[in-house]
Amino acid sequence: MADTVKNDTMLMYRGKPLVRKGNTVYYGYPDEPYVAMLLILSAAPVEGLSTASRVMVQLLSTDETKKPAERIIKKAEKNGLYEGLHIASIWLERSLSEEK
Repeated sequence: MADTVKNDTMLMYRGKPLVRKGNTVYYGYPDEPYVAMLLILSAAPVEGLSTASRVMVQLLSTDETKKPAERIIKKAEKNGLYEGLHIASIWLERSLSEEK
């Protein structure tokens, strides 16, 4: 789990890895019961850089025996990547602590 990932090779947020593919960012360890998925819906230029302005956040179960629609636990839309990561970290921590 957390011991298998080297912190110096991955981008981390509050002790969990962030992995990006295109406009999708996954937050959390895939071998835990839940991960968060952040989908960048729109971006706006800020000081010459493209910055996420709208983000859809989903808390997903990693149980592959469930149908894709059943794996979505929570869903919200936030303004900006930081707001999205903030709510994702709260959902993820609460859900993982309830599993123990």
